[in-house]
Order: sequence, then structure tokens, then C-alpha cells
Amino acid sequence: MATYQELKAQAEDLLRQAEAARKTELAVAVAEIKAKMAEHGITLADLGGTAKQTSSRATAPIKYRNPATGATWSGRGRLPRWFADELARGRKREEFLIRDPNVHGAF
Repeated sequence: MATYQELKAQAEDLLRQAEAARKTELAVAVAEIKAKMAEHGITLADLGGTAKQTSSRATAPIKYRNPATGATWSGRGRLPRWFADELARGRKREEFLIRDPNVHGAF
């Protein structure tokens, strides 16, 4: 009977072989697809896709604005220096809240 270490080494070897086979098969499949696309003049746009997917991470809406400088902050993450300075001067957080309903991110 094989030991744990021997079985583990065999499993790792099989995983390496499987990954190598996958890469080889993937390369062949991509080459075949590219050949068919070239043969028929098919583009990525024809397939309804794009070359690369982009991140569609949305930015947080603006929640605070300094009326004197126009600097803004979403209220997320680290407190901006301008905001910390104003708070240190004794101003209240609520003074900087955006209340105009026509401004993006108004609260």
C-alpha cells in the first residue's frame, strides 16, 4: 500500500499533467476558432463580445462638498485632509452635506 506522501506526490503529478493537457487543448481550440473566424470574416463584434472585459465598478456618489474650494468626498474611505481640517476648526460634518436635489449624489 502506498504511503500518504507517495499518493500526494502522484496526485500533484496528475494535476500537473492535467494542466498541461488543458493548455495544449486550449491552444488548439483557440487556433481552430481563429481559423474559422478568418475563413468566414467573423469579428468579435459579430459575436456580440469585446476583446477584453472592463471592470464596471461604479464610483460612490458624492455626499460632502466644501463650498469654499469645491472639494468633494463620498463619505467612504479615509477622511480627506480638507474635511479633517474643517472639523478641527470646529465645523460640523452636516455643514458639508450636499442637499441640492439637482446635484448627482445629493442626500
